[in-house]
Parts: sequence; C-alpha cells; structure tokens
Amino acid sequence: MKIKQFEDQELSQYSYSVLSECKNEIVLIDPSRDITPYIEFAKLHQAKIIGVIETHPHADFISSHLEIYKTTGATIYCSKFLAADYPHTSFDDGDTLAFGNIKLRAINTPGHSPDSISVVLEHEGEDKAVFTGDTLFIGDCGRPDLRENAGNITAKRDELARQMFYSLRNKLMALDDDVIVYPAHGAGTLCGKSLSEANSSTIRTEKLSNWSLQEMSEDAFVKALNEDQPFVPKYFPFDVGINKKGAEPLSEAIGKVKTGEPVKDSFTRLNASIIVIDTRASAEFKASHLPNSINIMADGKFETWLGSIISPEEPFYLAAKDINILNALIKRIAKIGYEGFIKEAFVLRTGNIKSASLDLEAFKKHSSEYTIIDIRNVAEVKEKVIFDSALTIPLPELRERIAEIPADKPIVVHCAGGYRSAAGSSIVEDHFPNLAVYDLSTAIKDFK
Repeated sequence: MKIKQFEDQELSQYSYSVLSECKNEIVLIDPSRDITPYIEFAKLHQAKIIGVIETHPHADFISSHLEIYKTTGATIYCSKFLAADYPHTSFDDGDTLAFGNIKLRAINTPGHSPDSISVVLEHEGEDKAVFTGDTLFIGDCGRPDLRENAGNITAKRDELARQMFYSLRNKLMALDDDVIVYPAHGAGTLCGKSLSEANSSTIRTEKLSNWSLQEMSEDAFVKALNEDQPFVPKYFPFDVGINKKGAEPLSEAIGKVKTGEPVKDSFTRLNASIIVIDTRASAEFKASHLPNSINIMADGKFETWLGSIISPEEPFYLAAKDINILNALIKRIAKIGYEGFIKEAFVLRTGNIKSASLDLEAFKKHSSEYTIIDIRNVAEVKEKVIFDSALTIPLPELRERIAEIPADKPIVVHCAGGYRSAAGSSIVEDHFPNLAVYDLSTAIKDFK
C-alpha cells in the first residue's frame, strides 16, 4: 500500500492517491482541478484509477472528479446528502470500498458542511489512516459558516457547529490513537482559522493539541468555533455549485479563454467599464497602468484574492508581464472556476496612469493630515491596532464600501505586509482620480 499526498501551495490544499500495490489500483480523494499529477502517478506505478472520493462539495477550489470519471472511467463516490448532479455512487455510514488489501470506509461527519464525510483507510484488517476532508484539520476543525446559502442542503452556522461537535467526538475521536490524520487543507486556507503548518498528524496528537478536541461543553465549543472566523471569499458559494454539478475538463475550459495581442500604447479595444486585473509587481503597476485596474500581484495567494475581490459572473481583463506568466495565471484562475469570466487576457507593456509616491518621512511626522485606510481583516485589527485614526474596511469589502472613504485629505492604504495594500490602493486610486492615494506597502513594518 502507498499513500501519496499532493499539495497545492497556492490554495493550501491537499489531495490524496491511495495505491494498492498488489492490485495496481488507485482511489483518489479530493483531487484538484488539474488531473495531470494523478495520471502521472498512475502511470509511474502502472496502476489504474478505479475511484475518486469527494469528502464534500468544496468551496475553495474546483475538483476534477468529473474529468477523472470521463478520462479513466473511475467511479465517483460521495455522500447521498450532496445530491450530486454527476454520475456517482453514494458513500455514507456503513459503505465500504475494497481493493486489494485496502478497505475504505465512509463515516458521515457533518459540521463543515451537512454533506461532509471522512474516509477511514483499513489495511489488512486494521485502521491505519483517516482522510478528514474539511472536518478535522491539524490543530483546528473546519469552519461551519459556508453553507448557509450554498449547496443542496443549507444550514445555519450554529446548527453546523453543533453537528461538528458531535462528529469530532463521536466519530473521529473514537478512532484508534495511532490512526494517521490526513486533512484536505493546511495553514493558509480560509476553510479554518488556526491550522498548523503540519501536513498530517495522528488522532492521539490531535486529542492532545487540537483546541477543537479538548473537553468543553457543546455551547462553549459553538461559541469558540464561530469566533473570529476569517472572511468568506465571494467565490466560495459559486464553487460549491460547480463542484455539485462537476466542472468541464481543464484543457477545454482554458482553451476557451481569449488571449489578445499585447497592449502597448493603444487601449481603444478595451471596454472601459470592465475591470483590468493587473498582475505585475506593484512597482511596475505604479509606474504605469491602465484605468479601472486592480493590482493583484501574481506572486502570492493570487486566486484567493481574485475570488475575494471579483464576484462570480463579473467579467474582467487579465494582464500580465509576459506570456508565460499570463498562461500560468489562466490555469491558476481555473482552479477557482473563474476562467470563464476572463473577457480577454493579454501581456501589458505600458499604461497611461502613474500612481502617486508617498513621502514617508512627511507621513510619519504628520499622519493626521492623511485619511488612513486599514484593509486588514477584522480579526487582525482586533489583535493589533496600528493607527488609532484609521478607517477599517477589509479588502474583500473595499469596492462595495468605497463611498465610506472621505475625500477631504490625501489617502494612505495599508495592510499587514504590502501585498493586499497594492490591490487596495489601486481600488481607491481609481475611485478618487483627482486625489492623492498612496500605498504604504512594505513600509508598514516601520509602524508595527
């Protein structure tokens, strides 16, 4: 038997291949959009992919379960409560999938979603591992507030939090202490709030160190779980719907994206009402960019912030420094199912707008002469206030709340490190074309 963990670092997502070496058969769990790594793993071991299990309809990425079914003929397994629109076999309490000396056993573990399952791996008669999806993470458990308005079954966060309390205690903590825990996400995901950097653990270790498995009342657990959860990106409910239906093959999807000629000195072919997502470094963006542009840099959690700022179905242009970066970004955008919203993708050589440059020393001496916008998340501001006078508007809400910003002073936008403030300042700058708007960028370290 061999278990292979695949990691998508940009989305902090883990998927798995379970290989029976005696039968040369593979079952995949929670595969990401690109099937290439799984096909290559199967070829390497001269094995056949016979099944793919979805622990729930994912909110933060597009799964390739339907493409794997179409490509390999593998059976898709998921909970009956998902009411999937694709061909599938129900996989719930009491259901098993046996191949070689391996038996995979479904256990219903609602809490993150009403249709969540975990998958226990039994090898030669002993429980060896459990694939917990978004139910149990290393150091945390899944958030319960993503299915209030999405999916076949909706439920309020308090109801799901109570289900999580019992799923953890009656289902997962009942497993042997030595059982290895393989989650669907690691640190950096927005599907939980305090995940460890570790990519696996054991039931014993989690019982000792995971806050969500400690002794407490149900009410105390519900309160703690619901406190300080991160924001919900705009794309999350959209992805739940796509995953319930099943996404089209990746190559077909990105093949439909229009790639235009590089934009050098003529912008007349562009629709001025459509947002330009400019992915170049902030220095390049500030030197010259197009009107109606948002600077979401390619290096970083690009797809997460794209899907947090841009709503599903909203068209946008995609601009990059060169064609290789552009093509890579189209593929990354497809991981959250936004490829169909790209009006046109192009290489950007120049623009007709230059951003204002902040006199940092003047700002330090006379910060009261500026309107300061803090675009960090609510929990970050709660943990540490940097400027007492700052107006707090989290980046995912900035476009919708832009009218709250007064226009009587120059504006300085900051986050925690500089990545988000590049996007935030570009949004504010475009809204106030006749006002000086500055990005504090990495200089925020001088004030922390």
